[in-house]
Amino acid sequence: MPHLSSTQPCGHAANLLSRRAELTPDRVAVIDETGAAASEVTFAELNARANRAAHLLTHELGVQPGDRVAVLAHNTLAYLDLLYAVGKIGAVLCPLNWRLTGAELTYIVGHAAPKVLFVGPECVELAAEVLEVAEVERVIAVDDAVLGDAPSYDAMVRCWFADEPPPPSEPLHADTPYAILYTSGTTGRPKGAIIPHRQVLWNCMNVAASWGLDEDDRTPIFLPMFHAGGLLALTTPLLYLGASITLHRGFDPDDTLRAIAQHRCTVILGVPTIFQMWLDCPSFEATDLSHVKFFITGGAPCPRPVMERFKRDKPGAVFRQGYGLTEVGPNCFSMTNAQAEQKVGSIGRPIFHSEVRVVDSDGAEVAPGEAGELLLSGPHVCAGYFNDSAATQRAIVDGWFHTGDVVRRDDDGFFYVAGRKKEMIITGGENVYAAEVEAVFDDHPAVIKSALIGQPDAQWGELGVIVAELRDEVSAEDLLRFGRTRLARYKLPRRVEFTREMPYSAYGKVLKGELRQRYATPTDNPPTREAVR
Repeated sequence: MPHLSSTQPCGHAANLLSRRAELTPDRVAVIDETGAAASEVTFAELNARANRAAHLLTHELGVQPGDRVAVLAHNTLAYLDLLYAVGKIGAVLCPLNWRLTGAELTYIVGHAAPKVLFVGPECVELAAEVLEVAEVERVIAVDDAVLGDAPSYDAMVRCWFADEPPPPSEPLHADTPYAILYTSGTTGRPKGAIIPHRQVLWNCMNVAASWGLDEDDRTPIFLPMFHAGGLLALTTPLLYLGASITLHRGFDPDDTLRAIAQHRCTVILGVPTIFQMWLDCPSFEATDLSHVKFFITGGAPCPRPVMERFKRDKPGAVFRQGYGLTEVGPNCFSMTNAQAEQKVGSIGRPIFHSEVRVVDSDGAEVAPGEAGELLLSGPHVCAGYFNDSAATQRAIVDGWFHTGDVVRRDDDGFFYVAGRKKEMIITGGENVYAAEVEAVFDDHPAVIKSALIGQPDAQWGELGVIVAELRDEVSAEDLLRFGRTRLARYKLPRRVEFTREMPYSAYGKVLKGELRQRYATPTDNPPTREAVR
């Protein structure tokens, strides 16, 4: 491989893997658990795979700088090939969420207009449904996928050279688009967040500077790579550091526990449901997790009973609450293990290279302890939304991204999420933030998940309704009594509803619009519901 001159333009992420392969070619980058047997891939081998993919994209598939390269597949080595290949040639990765319906994906494919679509074996039927409507110039089958006459990626890519591809004719720069990640669209059509090269690069540097990770760390990647959590949260930062990942096709509780212990993973990112599923595994009690430095809970706060049981069964386990958004990166705050124990419920302090403001509805800074909207600025913020200038202008104002999340900052500079701005309930003139109320009811041992919604009321404006999914029988009165000791009177919901299963979006977010349709019918004097199981 030719020497990579230090005089090459900086600010882009095209050479992240190339540089790492030059520095530590023989270190293990990936332990591939996606096949029948685990196999190791070094940094030199991973870079060679990405180079072959880059040549394939450019010379055989006609991909030019700026063209979108879509992937509809479960986690696979080919995903990593394409992730780094597009960066080298200035193309744009467009991961597609295989949990969406055909109609939803058809909209996204039509909006993104990819030049090429790579399809994995689990997604063949879904891809076929999309391709009945959407037009894509080339379709390539990944792994063992069989989709009409689509050629095999493995057969095609092995024919190409492993040397570095030539840089694009137009030099890459910090704001060159690297990926388009589509957001959940719980309130409308999904929006494609443009992830520029600088965001990929600075996410790596911020995690390295803020999370206390090094080249000896290892993490399992089982979250789907169509999501920022699977693609960017730890994957790219750890590979940037010369550390390693174990790659899993998806999440299987027993298999991932086995791999974490066998490969002695040190940092584990999961959502609350995953931690609960591990607790329910017969193998959990016997699994050695003493080598794990800390667990990161993302997506939503982890209920206290789950963390307490985890710590009881695994003494010394530390949970850090993560915070991130597709548009600003998956790691925007951090804390040490000691701080995580002292500041339970906090997302920590801002990462190293980031600016933070907390403002009221007029844009004025609020005092510590007061709630306000979180604004973020820095090189880790996206470049806007693809083909949606109106949404971009609403979200990014004077360089500040308006997250829509309401937070509080304590006197020590630690932040706490109070809820989404759009999910705030105003009752009797008082602001009630959903996340605060939900955190209380999620702590009840009988509750799997709770969600606060507002019910229109002629006298009070809105009344709080807490919807709960249960693991054990409990009455509405018992839940309200539990909340009464932990919440100010005006924050206490007026009514409890029970659901057999909480409705979730394909991105794991509670669909509160559905809950409002079911339970938030206006009424003059709403009764308290008795429960149920």
